[in-house]
Amino acid sequence: MDKQSKVDATYLVGLMSGTSVDGIDAAVIKLSPVLDQEHGVEVTLLAFENTPFPMHVRNLIFELFDLANATIDKVGAMNMWLGELYAQATLSVIGKCGLEPSQIFAVGSHGQTIYHAPEENVMDGYNLHCTVQIGEGAVIANRTGIPCVSDFRVADMAMGGQGAPLVPFTEYLLFNHPEKTLLLQNIGGIGNVTVLPANASLENVYAFDTGPGNMIIDGLVSQLYAPMTMDIGGEIGATGQVIDELLQWMQQDEYYTMPLPKSTGRERFGQPYVAQIIELMIANDWKSEDVIATATFLTAWSIVDSYNRYIAPQHQAQQLLVGGGGSYNKTLMRNLQQLFALYNVQVLTQEDIGGNSDAKEAVAFALLAYYTMKRLPNNIPLVTGASQPVVMGKVSWPYRDR
Repeated sequence: MDKQSKVDATYLVGLMSGTSVDGIDAAVIKLSPVLDQEHGVEVTLLAFENTPFPMHVRNLIFELFDLANATIDKVGAMNMWLGELYAQATLSVIGKCGLEPSQIFAVGSHGQTIYHAPEENVMDGYNLHCTVQIGEGAVIANRTGIPCVSDFRVADMAMGGQGAPLVPFTEYLLFNHPEKTLLLQNIGGIGNVTVLPANASLENVYAFDTGPGNMIIDGLVSQLYAPMTMDIGGEIGATGQVIDELLQWMQQDEYYTMPLPKSTGRERFGQPYVAQIIELMIANDWKSEDVIATATFLTAWSIVDSYNRYIAPQHQAQQLLVGGGGSYNKTLMRNLQQLFALYNVQVLTQEDIGGNSDAKEAVAFALLAYYTMKRLPNNIPLVTGASQPVVMGKVSWPYRDR
C-alpha cells in the first residue's frame, strides 16, 4: 500500500458479535474518497479476524439472556468487560493490515445484544419498546485512541422503528444491481433477508428477519452433543432425517405469518424454545441427529417461506446470496438450494462472488459508522418501520493530550 493511497483513503474498523455469541468479528475497510449514496460506495476489505470469546465469558453472556440473572451489576460489569475485549480485537486487526490506530477514522461497534423487544409497548402514551446492546464504546475509544460509534439501534427505535435489521442500508450501497433482483440472506443466530429489486432506489429496499438461523441448531447441539456448541459443517444434520411431526410443530410459530416490518431474537427462539424441543424429543423417543436435521431444515424452510410469502408476489428474484456462519453449514445450504430450485432462484454464498461471509456484518458496521461520523442518515424507514430517516449511533471520543 503506497503512502498516497493511505492519505487519500478513509479507513474504518467494524466490530460485530452476534446472537450466536461465538466471538468478535473485526474488519478493517478502506472506503473510497468520494461517497455517492445514489450509486453506491467502493469498499475494500483489508483485514479480518475472528476472536472467539473465552468460554467463561461466553457462559456469563448467556446467563444475561435470562432476565432473572441479568441484574444491573452483572450487565454493567459485562458492558465494560466486552468494551475491553472489543478494544483488543480492534488493535489486533489494525496491526494485521499494517496500519496504525491514528490512521483509522472511526470504529463502528454493534455490541452484544442481550435483550431485544421491538414490539410496541405503550405505557402512559409512550412506546417503550427497547433493545440492549453492551460493549462500552467509551472503553473502546479510550483504549484505542479512535472515535467509536456504538449503540446504533436505539435511534431508529426512538422514531418508532424496530431497530432492526440495520445491515440493509449498507447492502443497498454495496450490492445494488442494475438488472438482477437480489436477496441478501444473512444466517447468524437469527436469519434476516434484504430485498434489492433490480436497479432499486433506497425507497425500494425492504428487509426483515426470516426467523431462526443457527440459534435453534446451536442450542440443541449444546444440549445434546456437549461440549460441542454448533453443528460444524452440518455434519450431524447430514446423518439425520427430518421428523415431520416436529417440523410441523415448529412451523406453527406465529412469527412466520406476522406482517412486515418485523424482527425477532433470542426472546422467541432461545433456550426456553430449545427446552421445549428436547421435551418433545424425550417424550417421542426421537433420535438426536434427526432433531438436528429437522431444526436445520426448519431454518431453510423459514427462508423460503418468507420469500414465497413476502417477496415473490412483488419481485421474482434471480439470486440468493448467503452470508453469516450458516453459509458454512453444508446441510443447510443443500436444503436451501433444493427448496429455492422450485422458484428458479440461484443460491450462492458470499465466497462464490468473491466476498467473505464472516466479515460481511463487521464491514457493514464500519460503513454505518462512517455515515454517523458524517452526520448522515443511515437507516431505512421502510425496513425498520421508523417514521423518518435518522442518524444512528452514539459517538465516544478518546482523550487526546494536545
